[in-house]
Amino acid sequence: MLCAALLPATASFATDADDVSRGRYLIAIGGCNDCHTPGYAQQGDRIPEAARLTGAGLGFSGPWGVSYPSNLRLAAAQTSEDEWQSRARRNGLPPMPWSALQAMSRDDLAAVYRYLRALGPAGEPA
Repeated sequence: MLCAALLPATASFATDADDVSRGRYLIAIGGCNDCHTPGYAQQGDRIPEAARLTGAGLGFSGPWGVSYPSNLRLAAAQTSEDEWQSRARRNGLPPMPWSALQAMSRDDLAAVYRYLRALGPAGEPA
């Protein structure tokens, strides 16, 4: 009887763990750390995961003005999953590859959000 009661919780945990793992993968192949993790261009994966995706003070200048890579961990901590989905579907400033983000499925965006939430809030707003 106890095993049957634990099944739904175990299935939920496995799904959450799978989402976090998939989110980590999508962040890696999407190159998100390149801009959103300070020093990543120089140090790459030597930067501990706990220090990643906290935004950067280095701005990108162009005809649009200056844009800064946001702190994705704080953004995820301060928004609901629905707000995250909606925000990802909007256009923003370059050099963020918004079209790549908009091409992600709802499940992919949810996995990225859950990965960022699993990392927890860190750093300052960028």
